Amino acid sequence: MAFAAGVDVGSTQTKAVIVDEGKAIVGRCLTDTGANVIRAAEQAFEEALGSANLQEEEVEFVVGTGYGRYKVTFGNTQVTEISCHGRGAVHMFPATRSVIDMGGQDTKAIKVAPTGEIIDFCMNDKCAAGTGRFLGAAASALGLPLPDLGPTALRGERPVKITTTCTVFAESEVLSWLGKGKKIEDILLGVHQSIAQRSAGLLRRVGIEEQVTFTGGVARNQAMVAALSERLGLKLNVSEESHFMGALGAALFALDHILASRQPAGAESAA
Repeated sequence: MAFAAGVDVGSTQTKAVIVDEGKAIVGRCLTDTGANVIRAAEQAFEEALGSANLQEEEVEFVVGTGYGRYKVTFGNTQVTEISCHGRGAVHMFPATRSVIDMGGQDTKAIKVAPTGEIIDFCMNDKCAAGTGRFLGAAASALGLPLPDLGPTALRGERPVKITTTCTVFAESEVLSWLGKGKKIEDILLGVHQSIAQRSAGLLRRVGIEEQVTFTGGVARNQAMVAALSERLGLKLNVSEESHFMGALGAALFALDHILASRQPAGAESAA
């Protein structure tokens, strides 16, 4: 039995996934990236090995991805997170044609082929207003832990309009609405709708084709899922593994390498 791994080093969290040769996930880990990126990658891989009950030498190939992919020093190669999220999304939901990947520092809209190959993509690399960082700024302003944002926003009935396009000013706008007597849940609903609007705009730039799969850590936020679904007018594919999608895609690319290396010399050209 062959095993392959993908390690996705994100700006806020690092994920590791191990798959077997049947492409089933046998081990996973999610940890905070922190200041020591190399150590975060090592720790995620070690804990994924533990959850799979495997030794390091049993994993034949490791692919690093994410913004810190070159810090996966024990990896065999690197693949961009865009390719990995596309591959992981199509593996999890085969009918996927559009992917919205919302992480801590950026959001990417990706158009994929049925094979999982990337056709087009765009990202908000100049501003974090449509990302998890924007949610973090709102949480900080309101003194709420991040996991409480979604459930609180879902209780909102009259969302405020968030006009700032810069995360730097997000806290001041949130505090301004709070000072005007607006309810916290209505403020947060407005924050989620603002992010959904920007994310939908990114998707429209590459062309929205059903089905749309939501990946990245923010996909765990039910209010964000609801706001984006409403903005797009369609139901999103969201998996329990959504925040592992980049690492899963990386592991699948690693498995490709293992299986290709087993082919007899000249078999591919002969075919």
